[in-house]
Amino acid sequence: MRALFTNPIKTPLLSHLFSRSNFLPIRHGLSDSLLPSFLRVDSPPSFTTQRSALSMAAIPPKSPSAEEEGLARRFWIKLKRESVFAMYTPFTLCLASGNLKIDTFRNYIAQDVHFLKAFAQAYELAEECADDDDAKLSISELRKSVLEELKMHNSFVKEWGLDLAKEASINSATVKYTEFLLATASGKVEGVKGPGKLATPFERTKVAAYTLGAMSPCMRLYAFLGKEFQAFLDLNEGNHPYQKWIDNYSSESFQASALQNEDLLDKLSVSLTGEELDIIEKLYHQAMKLEIEFFNAQPLAQPTVVPLIKEHNPARDHLIIFSDFDLTCTVVDSSAILAEIAIVTAPKSDQNQPESQLGRMSSAELRNTWGDLSREYTEEYEQCIESIVPSMKVEQFNYEALYDALEQLSDFEKRANSRVIESGVLKGVNLEDIKRAGERLILQDGCTTFLSENCKE
Repeated sequence: MRALFTNPIKTPLLSHLFSRSNFLPIRHGLSDSLLPSFLRVDSPPSFTTQRSALSMAAIPPKSPSAEEEGLARRFWIKLKRESVFAMYTPFTLCLASGNLKIDTFRNYIAQDVHFLKAFAQAYELAEECADDDDAKLSISELRKSVLEELKMHNSFVKEWGLDLAKEASINSATVKYTEFLLATASGKVEGVKGPGKLATPFERTKVAAYTLGAMSPCMRLYAFLGKEFQAFLDLNEGNHPYQKWIDNYSSESFQASALQNEDLLDKLSVSLTGEELDIIEKLYHQAMKLEIEFFNAQPLAQPTVVPLIKEHNPARDHLIIFSDFDLTCTVVDSSAILAEIAIVTAPKSDQNQPESQLGRMSSAELRNTWGDLSREYTEEYEQCIESIVPSMKVEQFNYEALYDALEQLSDFEKRANSRVIESGVLKGVNLEDIKRAGERLILQDGCTTFLSENCKE
């Protein structure tokens, strides 16, 4: 159990207290105990994992009211989990933290060149389908922005001496993504006639809307990642190796292009039926999944600790799940429920105890004892945290100090548990009582599904 008392104070992430660096280097062994529900890859003797500055920023900001939201915005909010998954792939984590190997970035640029060429072609096809002159102009501008993006990639080629001829082989994830985009832009969508058979302007505009629906998640996701990763430029004090990449996707011009794409999708979708809007949502979702597959397909020849975000292959992946329970899996502290059951089922002070319950405290005594234990826990917890938090700002990561702090915290928790056992407050609680306590526990959203799925392996 994490803590034994009502409203316990959760232990803060001590790595924040002992390091102001970009990374949290974790030695083999200690990493396992620090990272709940994480996927450990290859189990090397040392890891470099990203500080959790991303964790608080991972969920997109609060959305406007439903009346103010356009179609693309609603889809983005609905699929916000996927946007977080994209941010926590091994590739994107390493890129954001600045420790991505240059060979991996080279491969990514080569794959992205293939993708951007298909992206520009999809815009061209969408422009041909659009009936409105303003829509044609907007799509033309978006296509030009993609061509500018390709120029940035060419600058990477020159700066790092990339040979795209050698890097030219396209991987399966890139093929799936580009084929999906071009098929959509060509009208090869279920229930839609081929582009040569689109007789009416409405039918052609519908294909343009479908195409923008398949392209919007990529634009919004890159705009989102650019803004999130921008925070790491300050931490690197201008020395981030991929600053140009982050600067481009966090720039006001790219943010404006992403919004322009979404606004145009809203405009083209005004006259569509509910069934046709459902098709756009499916295309949007499929594009988001293909983007995550694209990131996951980048070859990463470096140990990385990442959240568990994909189905694992037992023959290939070495999966060890570490999870806290109280207030991580549960919404409330489970020990408080057990204590309450013990208090309720205990005999009153003026009642004769049955022979099977001789030696049990009365309910009043139990409540007083539990209150004393709770106060003692809170006081000692505060003293423990005060003793291990550095009094001065720490400039560099100190592994030994973090290790010692965790040891002290562990000793404190053991003493607290021992006091509960010695007090006898839970004496007399039987298996049925524990089952009832479990039935009353409310688990965090997704916890049961996650554990059930992994227990099948």
